[in-house]
Amino acid sequence: MVEGVLPIRVFLVDDHEVVRRGLVDLLDSEEGIEVVGEAGTAAHALARGPALRPDVAVLDVRLPDGDGITVCRELRSQMPDLACLMLTSFDDDDALLDSIMAGASGYVLKQIRGSDLVSAVRTVASGQSMLDPATTARLMSSLRGGPKEDGPPADSPLSHLTPREVEIVGLIGQGLTNRQIGKQLYLSEKTVKNHISRLLAKLGVERRIQAAVLASQLEHPAKE
Repeated sequence: MVEGVLPIRVFLVDDHEVVRRGLVDLLDSEEGIEVVGEAGTAAHALARGPALRPDVAVLDVRLPDGDGITVCRELRSQMPDLACLMLTSFDDDDALLDSIMAGASGYVLKQIRGSDLVSAVRTVASGQSMLDPATTARLMSSLRGGPKEDGPPADSPLSHLTPREVEIVGLIGQGLTNRQIGKQLYLSEKTVKNHISRLLAKLGVERRIQAAVLASQLEHPAKE
C-alpha cells in the first residue's frame, strides 16, 4: 500500500456465506482494499453498516429478509458519501433501475470476473459509476423506445431545466465526464459542475446516472 494513502473500506452483504468468504479473500488480497465487515441479512447490514464507516458497500440485491436496494437507500441516508455496488445473479432491468434510483453507484452480475469486480470497487470508490455495459445499454434502449403503460407526468421535471441543463443531461447519459462535457460545450469544468449541481437539485436526485435515467424516461414517452 502507498504510504499515507488510506485503504478503501468495504462492507459485504450477501446471504450466502461461501460467496462472502470468496469475496473477502478476493478483496482483502488486493492492495489498497480492506474488508471491514460483512452481513448476511438486511437487518444485520443496517445494524452494522453505519458503525463500520465503509467507503463501499457490496450488496446482494436479493436477501432473505428484504433486498439490497432498500439497504442501499437506508445506508446512504445515513452515509451520503457511501458508494453502493449492487451484486446479483439475475439480469433484471427493474432491479437495475430501482438500484440507480436508490443511489447505487454500480450494478454488476455475479458472473463477473474477480479482477473486474475489484476494478468495479475501485471505480465506485473514486466517485464514478460502474454499471454493467450490456445491461445498461439494454435498459436505456428500453426506456427510450420500449412500451410503457403510463407516459410521463404532464408537468415533467425536465420542464424546469434550462436548455443548457437538458443538453448536459444528455451528455451525462452518453457517459461523458465533466471535462469532456466542458470541451464539447466550450465551458469550463467548474461551470459544468455548477450546472450539474443545479440540475440534480431540480430533478430531486443525487447522482449523475439517476439524472440521465430519469431524463431518458421523461424525454421518451410511451409509444402506441
